[in-house]
Amino acid sequence: MIGYFIIAGIMGLLGMVISSRLKSKFNHYSKFALSNGLTGREIAEKMLRDNGISDVQVTQVAGSLTDHYNPGTKTVNLSEPVYHGNSAASAAVAAHECGHAVQHATAYSMLGLRSKLVPLQNISGSIMNAVFLFGGFMGLGMNQGGIALIVIVACYSIITLFALVTLPVEFDASKRALQWMETNGVVNSQEHDQAKDALKWAAMTYVVAALSAVVTLIYFLAKFAGSRD
Repeated sequence: MIGYFIIAGIMGLLGMVISSRLKSKFNHYSKFALSNGLTGREIAEKMLRDNGISDVQVTQVAGSLTDHYNPGTKTVNLSEPVYHGNSAASAAVAAHECGHAVQHATAYSMLGLRSKLVPLQNISGSIMNAVFLFGGFMGLGMNQGGIALIVIVACYSIITLFALVTLPVEFDASKRALQWMETNGVVNSQEHDQAKDALKWAAMTYVVAALSAVVTLIYFLAKFAGSRD
């Protein structure tokens, strides 16, 4: 268990560093207004129109960096700073979330796979919490290859798969966003570089999450292999 807590601590610290860097970048680039004056909402609506998408709504949600695309309700949900902002940062985030809408409209396979994995990932997370909460992790014979360890490995395999599948989905959405902004003259060269940098740090949060999942899974697999010797 000590090894697990060490891994969790290191990855948690790395995640905090990346998150802090992302917020710093977003705040910095938010200070510079786009030359075209478009807000995040207007950027999102334009990108949807340009891609022939008419059944997706752009809405505002509370919080900061809480932006997301919901394929179930077909809504691009932008946080208040992005929805009303007119900077390269807000343009990047708005276009990125629309990138997911474009993925959905074009039946991008990895997005479809991630959507199918969401229920399994949620169930796996709940089971993991229950195992840790009720002490089954130790009480059911982890060191002897007991049922708790098998459950942990199975659940973390699903969680890791979800984290890995998320990577191409997020990178592709950013790629679509940057290409669209450049091709349609939504941003100038300097604004494009700012948007690209902001999206790079946003992507790093998913990279850290995937790395954490992989390392943790390897740890539990090693535990399981050791218990079989």
